[in-house]
Amino acid sequence: MTVAEVAAFMRVSTMTVYRLIKGQDLPAVRIGKSYRIREGDIDRYLAGRYTQAG
Repeated sequence: MTVAEVAAFMRVSTMTVYRLIKGQDLPAVRIGKSYRIREGDIDRYLAGRYTQAG
């Protein structure tokens, strides 16, 4: 997925996705001048940040 697609999926800005990539919180592969992120990596990132309410 592209950075823009990930941002839309996570409902955050593209800048937030770039920060997650730069901070190595979200694995990404650089292809030319753009990044690509695997859906499985997004799922793992979100699952690791999940907290139970209540």
